[in-house]
Amino acid sequence: MARFLSTIKGLSLVSVALSSPLTPHIYARHNGSTPCAQVGASIATQKAAVPTVPAQLAYECITSIPFNQSAALALVDGVVPYFKWQSNTAWLKDPPAEYAEKVQPAVDIWGGLEGIRGKVLGGDYENEFEFGFELYTLLQSTHDGHFVFVPDVVGTVFNYARPVPLVSVSSDGKELPKPYVYADVLAESLGNSSFTPSPITKINGQNSEDFLENWAQYGSLQDRDALYNNVFYELATVSLGPVGSGIGTFAGSGRGRWPYPGATTELEFANGTSRSYQNFAKVLIPFDGITDGESLYKLWFTGNQPTPSAGPAPSNSSTPTPTPTPTASATPTAIPAPGYPPPVIREIHNLIGGYYLEDEYSDVAVLSVPSFVGIDAQEAFQSTAEKFLAAAKAAGKKKLVVDLQANGGGTILLGYDLYKLLFPSGLGHAAADRTRAFESIDLLGKKFSEVAEGLPRKYVTEEENETLWVLENDVVSSLLNYQTDTDTQGKNFPSWEAKFGPAPPLKGDNFSNLFRWNLSDVLTPFNSGGIYIHGYGPLSNYTQQPFAAEDIVVVTDGYCASTCTIFSELMRQRAGVKYISLGGRPREGITQAVGGVKGTNNWPWSYIQAVAQYAVQELSTPEEGAQLNKTELGDYWNNIPFERSTIGNAINVNFRDGLRDADLPGASDVPLQFVYEAAECRILYTKAMTVDVTAIWKAVADTTWGGKSHCVAGSLGGYGTKMAKRELTAEDRVLSKRMKAWRRELRIQDYPLDVRTDLRNLKLMGDGIMWP
Repeated sequence: MARFLSTIKGLSLVSVALSSPLTPHIYARHNGSTPCAQVGASIATQKAAVPTVPAQLAYECITSIPFNQSAALALVDGVVPYFKWQSNTAWLKDPPAEYAEKVQPAVDIWGGLEGIRGKVLGGDYENEFEFGFELYTLLQSTHDGHFVFVPDVVGTVFNYARPVPLVSVSSDGKELPKPYVYADVLAESLGNSSFTPSPITKINGQNSEDFLENWAQYGSLQDRDALYNNVFYELATVSLGPVGSGIGTFAGSGRGRWPYPGATTELEFANGTSRSYQNFAKVLIPFDGITDGESLYKLWFTGNQPTPSAGPAPSNSSTPTPTPTPTASATPTAIPAPGYPPPVIREIHNLIGGYYLEDEYSDVAVLSVPSFVGIDAQEAFQSTAEKFLAAAKAAGKKKLVVDLQANGGGTILLGYDLYKLLFPSGLGHAAADRTRAFESIDLLGKKFSEVAEGLPRKYVTEEENETLWVLENDVVSSLLNYQTDTDTQGKNFPSWEAKFGPAPPLKGDNFSNLFRWNLSDVLTPFNSGGIYIHGYGPLSNYTQQPFAAEDIVVVTDGYCASTCTIFSELMRQRAGVKYISLGGRPREGITQAVGGVKGTNNWPWSYIQAVAQYAVQELSTPEEGAQLNKTELGDYWNNIPFERSTIGNAINVNFRDGLRDADLPGASDVPLQFVYEAAECRILYTKAMTVDVTAIWKAVADTTWGGKSHCVAGSLGGYGTKMAKRELTAEDRVLSKRMKAWRRELRIQDYPLDVRTDLRNLKLMGDGIMWP
């Protein structure tokens, strides 16, 4: 049981199987039948692993599903227990003025859900999709990337896409950026012609920049400049393959795959020309036996649907478990990273990699970290970082660029570990955590703590003692045990009541007392996917700092979320490292470097259900269980939210808020999610940066240590010492030749235009991750 449920917490069963290349073509309309029957007839003639149909036909099919009032009411009521675990609903309803002005408006989650319930009772929905999309949009409108529920009707059957990814670039690094068709930029950069791309002025008859800013709001981030960047093709996101946001939300990747984009996309250019593209939909399920919207509903939306591929389906078993180590595939396949130079070392899925720059930049090493996720195991991530930093120092590198573009987070303790690799003597925290304080958490904490008090706190392997291993893994190491974590003074809590509180109310809501990770906890491997943290436990002898703080700079595209924000809080607040933000909307001024969810822990709904059932069934006597079932814990036996969710997509809440430490500037009781923080410098993307990532790294190095600022807002003046001008070593000269040969070999066909998010088979590990 424990092995099976090791997939529940910190792991979503999602897929990274690369989809077949999509070739846009004109689709023949099958006449004389319903839209859903036409979809079935069309895909029956296609050999592609993931067939496609025109977007309009898919939309006509999905909106032909009749609205089921009783089922919709059951779903709305079924999500209520899980909404209670969302940590920041009070702040979403009443955010700080600066957040509401610069970031996102207020959202009343409970009021919105009640409004949807009222419309369900009134029969106000035209079809099932209208209902499902409004429920999805309610959570999406929070722009809390951890808070997500995608109803089946929104994402199980179709993913929408445009066949034309775009980029937003400045002509000279100073002028405000304009949107371009990415294929045009590739043709200019790598083609053998004198072709000059023309910027897009209108999309579907609307000013292009207005259209793109509005479309950006479908993304998962909260910062509007980060959202704008996520609309476009970006080398870092493409390097993650289908587990990232691919070629941008405009082209149907990330969360741009769920809103209907219309039948066509019409582009008008500054040179007076125009182009029209037919939008399409990927068909994700077989259409055998489907003749119309009603039969589609009966087959796929009634809880007994056939599953086409592995997805994050909840278990009916009841044993919870912390972050597990998944089974590695027998022959993992390397994911290509177009536009990236030959690495010194890299993890096979491009989750982390180390690079050197050449010639006058030979002092510079680059650690690229587009994710803190573990795919096969966490050890590969940790060892890659450790080996590269050691190699860079041995090679005489003096400066380090940390590139966090596209980083949606991953495993929380990997973020702490990378910080401690860079700053082994640095204080191991910059913020504390808290949860909402309500009945379910209180009851579970009491039960888990009661059981844990009778067990030793020791790390054992499954081979040593399987029974104890299960209990240590599932109960003793759980955050629901007060002996896990410390208070803000680094002391152990004496009881569950001391940890739970509640603290004095804020904004009419109750919260736990503040707590922090205990990085020296002997049970750390249970919560980290198997690793210890550098500077603690078996790694306590790691003490040598590889680079001074002023010799490190971090660059982001704003897509820094969850674990990435924890790492960034440590780097900025404790180590004093400066941050550079890239791109952003075509507006003057500085932008934020950290634009994703700053909540510190996402919990899958399936894990919440599992711990509730486990407490009732396995940790209680029959009499105790019967009493607990009369409380809120009795609400977690309902499987409707899981049966009605999109196959292959995570269902999460933001379980913990992060609150800046009291000794740091800007400390308050406001969750970091709602704190606006500008970068030290903003650099605009250029065309070269969309083809060769080293163009970004060199601009960052120039700005930080080269005496040549590329900042269009902000400044790094006085930060760090300049790069040394030294005679190149033999190794430097070899690298220079290698880099020049790599650039000569770059070809247009190296840059895929069809990398879209597909989360249906691969086991991704993460307890602090924003799913794309």
